[in-house]
Amino acid sequence: MSGTQSISTRCCVVGGGPAGMMAGYLLARTGVDVVVLEKHADFLRDFRGDTVHPSTLTVLDELGLLSRFLERPHQQLQTVSASIEGKTFALADFSRLKVAAPFIVLMPQWDFLNFMAEEARRLPNFRLLMSTEGERLLIENGTVTGVGATAGSDSIAIRARLVIAADGRHSVLRAAAGLPLETLSAPIDVLWFRISKADPWAEQSLGNLCKGRFLVTIDRGDYWQCAYVIPKGGADQLRTGSLAAFKETIVAVAPYLGPHIDDVAGWDDVKLLSVTVDRLQRWSRPGLLCIGDAAHAMSPIGGVGINMAIQDAVAAANILSRALHRDEPPAESVLDQVRRRRLFPTRMTQAAQVAIQNRVLVPTLAGVPLKVPLVLRLLDRFPALRGLPARFIGIGVRPEHVMRYSP
Repeated sequence: MSGTQSISTRCCVVGGGPAGMMAGYLLARTGVDVVVLEKHADFLRDFRGDTVHPSTLTVLDELGLLSRFLERPHQQLQTVSASIEGKTFALADFSRLKVAAPFIVLMPQWDFLNFMAEEARRLPNFRLLMSTEGERLLIENGTVTGVGATAGSDSIAIRARLVIAADGRHSVLRAAAGLPLETLSAPIDVLWFRISKADPWAEQSLGNLCKGRFLVTIDRGDYWQCAYVIPKGGADQLRTGSLAAFKETIVAVAPYLGPHIDDVAGWDDVKLLSVTVDRLQRWSRPGLLCIGDAAHAMSPIGGVGINMAIQDAVAAANILSRALHRDEPPAESVLDQVRRRRLFPTRMTQAAQVAIQNRVLVPTLAGVPLKVPLVLRLLDRFPALRGLPARFIGIGVRPEHVMRYSP
């Protein structure tokens, strides 16, 4: 039988992704009662890139969680290089970063989320409701006062002083709030697939460029996670061709994939990521705050999406923890401090991604003859310079740090 439940909490977080789980954990550790809603029954979904950057590892270190996190199976990426027409150039060296974990962790995102859920459940103020989908906002006198959710055939009314929308780039709550969205350039899409590694000691991660083609291979231990960049909307046309021709193209770009290219047995093994780059002009309204992809969808360039989302969560917890201990909901001016804090890093990162899309990827896909940029030649020649792109990719613009909370 279906029924209706009612829950009251200080903060309701909708979305159990990186932003939502981290925000829920950080707020609960300061004594704020938090309910996190995750619409799926588990975290076992294909998140594709699954990179945890030094900025996130630093947050885990500040929380005292890093050593336990690194006990989970993972790979560590210290260097990134690019192959242009068969010649390899070194790009970034994360070992040059002066941080607790000077590397990128490659780990399935479901393992990261399961880790965060396990740690959060140790906190008495934290509650995670799986198979529970936040579907609508509860609004009284223009202020968001909670979330209407469903769990199977049951309806749940969750009353909260603050709702945090962390429900992704297609956020239902963002749309319900009517927050204005600015869409930026996204002239590419990405096809993801997996191919077993022929050589377990192969290079870690490579960007492979040749005239008209761009392929990224990410070392996942016993297989390569492959990202093949195509012009926006080109997936349907590509799939009208033969799979054999597609595989021949992949091997031509990255010959080391040849021994196991038949791991791609059909088009069902090739998943489409429709790339979107956007950001909200306002991240909040009374009673509601958007963070992560719900506030700004990032390009997959650099694999920074998860880490930007976690930075949002840290900023939100730093700014809002004290306000959520008060009897009144956080003022809209306080909520907007999160946007003001995170807008500059978001703009800078998206601007860099759009520049790479427009100046490198689009000409490459259009078949423009490739010239090795001067900056790439300098990075390859002078190893000390490789710490600069490593810092931008791995730490980002104005990284957040966990503030010590005292009542």
